[in-house]
Amino acid sequence: MNTSLPGPGDEARPATAEAAEDPAAAPVRGAGRPPSLTRPDGTPVRVLVVDDDPDLAEVLSGVLRYEGWRVGTAGDGASAAAEARALLPDAVVLDVMLPDTDGFAVLRDLRTVLPDVCVLFLTARDAVEDRITGITAGGDDYVTKPFSLEEVVARLRGLLRRAGMARRADEGPRLVVGDLAMDEEAREVTRGGDLVELSPTEFELLRFLMRNPRRVLSKAQILDRVWSYDFGGRAHVVELYISYLRKKVDAGREPMIHTVRGAGYVIKPAGGR
Repeated sequence: MNTSLPGPGDEARPATAEAAEDPAAAPVRGAGRPPSLTRPDGTPVRVLVVDDDPDLAEVLSGVLRYEGWRVGTAGDGASAAAEARALLPDAVVLDVMLPDTDGFAVLRDLRTVLPDVCVLFLTARDAVEDRITGITAGGDDYVTKPFSLEEVVARLRGLLRRAGMARRADEGPRLVVGDLAMDEEAREVTRGGDLVELSPTEFELLRFLMRNPRRVLSKAQILDRVWSYDFGGRAHVVELYISYLRKKVDAGREPMIHTVRGAGYVIKPAGGR
């Protein structure tokens, strides 16, 4: 099946009447459907669709919801910024041409709030220079209209998995960020295949970080989730255990645990992607 969405000059409507009546019914995944993706903590992947064509946005959003993902939509740059702050998406499907600005400007604004969000550009432009502009601006990938729904979903799945922001639901109780892996049931941690020995508290701290890859976690959030403390002068406890983790996880390797001055801590794959 090749359910294509419109290109320049085409009427903005799904390829089938069935999809028009119920976008979620679009047969993107059949008997051979790939395993669903979730965030590392098991919650639904969050995706923001930004396109000024309401019909196209509706169909695409329905297909992504069929994946089990939580989806937000926006029709212009201003509403995209507001929706991104509310949804905190893992990925954004972003049209280059918007009524109040262009997708490149929207991307720059998004990066100030979500520096590591995955961005898939939708573009009616097929010129090499436009593709280069999108990638240079910080986009991770692009598709050119007309495109198939399967292609958009496949590219999003690939981006999310490579960025460590999603995992397959059938992968079991494993968290993976870059070359760092945690088996939650066996309570084992490896980096690059080498076993990392952790104390119970270090394990819980690392688990909280790995369940929220690329997201800055404040000391107050960490205290509440790992120690169940109210925030009140105990920041040194977090700092101390972060230093313990770094000595065990990052020792002799490219760092994965980073301090964001004035904000907290974040874990992400070595090399940034």
